[in-house]
Amino acid sequence: MKQVIVVRTDIGMGEGKLAAQVAHASLKAYESAADSARREWKSGGQKKIVLKASGKSALTGLADSARREGLPHALVRDAGHTQLEPGTLTALAVGPAAENAVDKVTGELSLL
Repeated sequence: MKQVIVVRTDIGMGEGKLAAQVAHASLKAYESAADSARREWKSGGQKKIVLKASGKSALTGLADSARREGLPHALVRDAGHTQLEPGTLTALAVGPAAENAVDKVTGELSLL
């Protein structure tokens, strides 16, 4: 079991902003997962991997793939209180789910 969080690298988020967006995505996707997946992921150490995407269309395409595969996922849009315009798409979390299922959607991406 694992969760992958994909962040945009084209919008110039600072390190703190990026970390907050990753946290938002992780929690939001976790909350959308089935109880059994949440329990299994938590008992297995809550494996998380952060990857990068080049832009908005990359994130939305990955979200569409996750939806087609039936995977828990969550897109994050920034509230716009600090560095970004309100509604800016910043991150996507896929999982928690079986590693091979998550890899089917995110396996071609690079580590952040």
